[in-house]
Amino acid sequence: MPHFTRRDFVRSSLIGASAGVAALSATTARSIEPVARTKGHHFKFSMAAYSYRDLLKANPPKLSLADFMDDCAAFGCDGTELTSYYLPDPPAPAYLRQLKADAFRRGLDVSGTAIRNDLCFPKGEHRDAQIAHVKKWIEYADMMDAPVIRIFSGDMKPGQSLATAIELAVEGIEECCRHAAKFGVFLALENHGGITAKVDDMLQIVRGVNSPWFGVNMDTGNFYSADIYGDLEKIAPYAMNVQIKVLVKPAGQDVQPADFSRLATILRAAGYRGYIVLEFEASGDPRTECERFMQELQQAFQA
Repeated sequence: MPHFTRRDFVRSSLIGASAGVAALSATTARSIEPVARTKGHHFKFSMAAYSYRDLLKANPPKLSLADFMDDCAAFGCDGTELTSYYLPDPPAPAYLRQLKADAFRRGLDVSGTAIRNDLCFPKGEHRDAQIAHVKKWIEYADMMDAPVIRIFSGDMKPGQSLATAIELAVEGIEECCRHAAKFGVFLALENHGGITAKVDDMLQIVRGVNSPWFGVNMDTGNFYSADIYGDLEKIAPYAMNVQIKVLVKPAGQDVQPADFSRLATILRAAGYRGYIVLEFEASGDPRTECERFMQELQQAFQA
């Protein structure tokens, strides 16, 4: 059976598009193109379980994932992002399918999940374990009907160059994407420090991965340059999932509220169609603050 590449996926998705875009899809360059989308934009809303981390990880827990999903539904969300950190390790298949059922009964999609991983290890047992971890979570995501997993690249190891770290991350992501293709699950790389801290380094990874099952998890609070919104604009065309933080920290400036309207404009221009996920990290009672910020997000993105 021939290998189905991201380029094949994009080419087939762009049938009937303009000649300029079609020419882009036919190029022989190895780097990936922006995500092929239906014309226009469409936003749905979800909330990351990470927003309730202090409640879910308290000893004993103050809330369950079922309580969290109740709040997602009450706040007018379309989905719920079930961060892996708050599930049993390992989760039983029956438990994962029960989460899917619990979300469905609340009128929610499982919009995605999120894991920790590091693909910058050189060949050896540490790298093998990290790749195995991602592959296992691909299977778990499939059991929950979660269409996308937020992944990390990792960071340079002692004595390692940036170029080597990027190469290792690209190779690791491609291997994991081959497994993801078997289950119909997308992998979305987050701008999460390490070798993705700077947008140009992030884009080297993004454009280096050759798979139709790969894209970006655009985290609006994880760039710290003088031009945060310009950086986000560069990765928005590759976004498979978007996590919205309520605060940003541009270089040389104080922490400030995120400009939801400006973020909406960036994502409209990119033709983004998918989930806008609130990931609350600020101070205050997350149940009260998330309800308020979800209302603000919906107003800004639906304006």
